[in-house]
Amino acid sequence: MPKPRISDTVGAEAVRRALATVADRDTEAIAVRYLLQLLADDAPGNSVEVRVPPFGAVQCIEGPGHTRGTPPNVVETDALTWLAIATGGASWAESRESGRIAASGSRADLGPYLPLDWARDGGPVGAE
Repeated sequence: MPKPRISDTVGAEAVRRALATVADRDTEAIAVRYLLQLLADDAPGNSVEVRVPPFGAVQCIEGPGHTRGTPPNVVETDALTWLAIATGGASWAESRESGRIAASGSRADLGPYLPLDWARDGGPVGAE
């Protein structure tokens, strides 16, 4: 049974709150999972696993998949870095170079897919 989807309204509000303040753990978890959900929607496939512990992981990007064990293409980062790169607050390249992202495998480059269009219901923080 698939995981329940986070609605755009709930997800975008959680992202806004997480970016605007020091969010509580539940809000941060919803924001992270929503952005992972959008990445999987925008870049469907199963050749790269993106992990944001302890909140979630998705498989994305077309290409050869894996069935068991550690996938050959893995991206892992913390929640605050994921929120920043997924929303355009930080760049993929700079975050990776600074060591805030661990990425292994030839397909483990999320740069072309970021930032995500997360504010589908009314614009990013500060939008009028």
